[in-house]
Amino acid sequence: MEKLRIVIADDERPAREFLKAVLREFADAEIVGEAENGADAVELIKRLKPDLALLDLRMPEISGLEAVRLLRRSQMPLVAFVTAYDEYAVQAFEVNAVDYLLKPVEKSRLRETLNRAHERLEQEDWQSQETANIKSAAAAYDESARREYLERIPVKKQEEIFLVPVAEIAAVVADGELLHLTTDKNRKYVINYRLKDLEMRLAPDRFVRLSRGALVNLEMIARVSPLPGGTYLIALKNGQEIASSRIQSRVLREKILRL
Repeated sequence: MEKLRIVIADDERPAREFLKAVLREFADAEIVGEAENGADAVELIKRLKPDLALLDLRMPEISGLEAVRLLRRSQMPLVAFVTAYDEYAVQAFEVNAVDYLLKPVEKSRLRETLNRAHERLEQEDWQSQETANIKSAAAAYDESARREYLERIPVKKQEEIFLVPVAEIAAVVADGELLHLTTDKNRKYVINYRLKDLEMRLAPDRFVRLSRGALVNLEMIARVSPLPGGTYLIALKNGQEIASSRIQSRVLREKILRL
């Protein structure tokens, strides 16, 4: 049996190390690359052309689903998403024949994924089928998750709780364990929440990542100025300015700054 060339992507190092350790126990698995974010995963897949990609569903800046959306059909490997239990993801993947692994990943379940990958690689035009399955799953997941997107964020100030409309939020900037929310009127709020988790609860067609520590409302962007090194300075309508990261600048060019 030929070895499966595998790329893994997860923003948490322990999760990557665990997957690598289990994969090394299989004689038919060869790890050809690893990434700690979705953008790097896309670049690895384009360059290395693996047979199989094991992608964490939730990664900062670019999720596993968003990563495969950036691939053309000819670049698409077989994909298995790795995720903590998510009822919308599980349902979307099962209905659309997309493989997934629940964390903590069990060795026997990973073995099934490898067996399934071998079988699919023997089918004609498997890339077209994989691409179609993933696109259908992504659409189903987005539709289901959309019902859960936040419209207001509860913020506690002293003894009062304010319900801040999401539509009024211009930017969310992380500072350690705290998130700083700034509105279109420059009102400022602080909440204790992980940016990665908040991002998953905000509509992706409304908010975009600028860096590992910043999200902005697309409706609040006034102008985008190129910086040296291929990054950008994003000026918001409330006067805030936030620089995009190298990784996210590639995504901005692909998804927003191109006609």
